Amino acid sequence: MLLLLGIAGVIWPLSALSAFWVAVPAKETTGRILAGDRFKPRALNATMAMLEAQRRLSVARNDVARAEALIGLRIAEEGTRRRSAEDTDREAALADAKTRSSLEINPADSFLWLMLYSMETAYRGFDEKTLGYLSQSYATGPIEGWISLRRNKLALAIFSNLTGTAQQKVVSEFAGMVDSGFIDAAGLNLMGVGWEQRERLLASIANVNVIPREALAKQLAREGLRVRVPGIEVDERIWRR
Repeated sequence: MLLLLGIAGVIWPLSALSAFWVAVPAKETTGRILAGDRFKPRALNATMAMLEAQRRLSVARNDVARAEALIGLRIAEEGTRRRSAEDTDREAALADAKTRSSLEINPADSFLWLMLYSMETAYRGFDEKTLGYLSQSYATGPIEGWISLRRNKLALAIFSNLTGTAQQKVVSEFAGMVDSGFIDAAGLNLMGVGWEQRERLLASIANVNVIPREALAKQLAREGLRVRVPGIEVDERIWRR
């Protein structure tokens, strides 16, 4: 018995150390994907192969599972531009499985809930059943500035299909984007998928700091849009350019 305990005492730290070293490149790749960096397909596939080779480690790590999901999602995204429909479907199915697996380990991952919604919508079309994934993203990360840069646009695109409570979360998120200085993204959302909701979106920023409100007003004016941002007067000459 003592011998067995001694062997276990040696194997456990070695396994934990191995899991740690696997997590290092996983974290690096995850950070680059979230930052929007581009990768060569070979590099992504190599990293994925390395992570999959370590699945039998006795120490499971949330960050490794998350890295697999993010890499799988990026491979599937890149594949739509270069590979056959059969390969694309296979990669999408793999990314879906890895995303769900990661969410089972960490159901509070707001970004992966969003990506699950985005992927389901992209490959299977809009389905009210998938709205639950979007709702989970808001529930687990209601105030996530960098996530809102993707989420707000997707949510505004199906705004009329959302419940009143969900709509208010989307509107509040838009106001938060403006208040945080994401003026370009907020302006594009307003002029694009959010145009039908422009009055409600603009009303939501009435209490936002004046500086980002002015920046948004100028951006809209430069695009030739005659809309009024609460509390901001825009020089008429901008519209006449």
